[in-house]
Amino acid sequence: MYEEALEYIKSCEDGVLQSDLWKCLDIDSRKCSRIVLKLLKEDIITREPESVDGVRTYRLRYAGVPSSSGRFRQLLVGEMFEPCAGCINECVPEHCPELSEWIFAIVLAEGSDLGLDQPIKKVNTAKLQQ
Repeated sequence: MYEEALEYIKSCEDGVLQSDLWKCLDIDSRKCSRIVLKLLKEDIITREPESVDGVRTYRLRYAGVPSSSGRFRQLLVGEMFEPCAGCINECVPEHCPELSEWIFAIVLAEGSDLGLDQPIKKVNTAKLQQ
């Protein structure tokens, strides 16, 4: 049923109302809600509140297959992962070359037209800290 729901949502370019989805699949609204929540949790669809004839429902849209780095997007600058996540070194952040390099990459990305999703070249921060 999960695959059928996903295929139906994919087939509708403008999305589908959740109230129409459970009717089309011939399931009850509770089962449909569980399927929708699973698809939402996996970031495969999006859900926007909508009112149709005074009845509250949701418009479901296919969002595509999430990238493997989707949940870590805030820890990435290009392909560079935030160095303090999982770090076991007992350093002082103000003097950490890996952290300085990552922050410098953020500054470069924000100041360029590349955006944060583009690969960032590694910067030698040893010279910056002298």
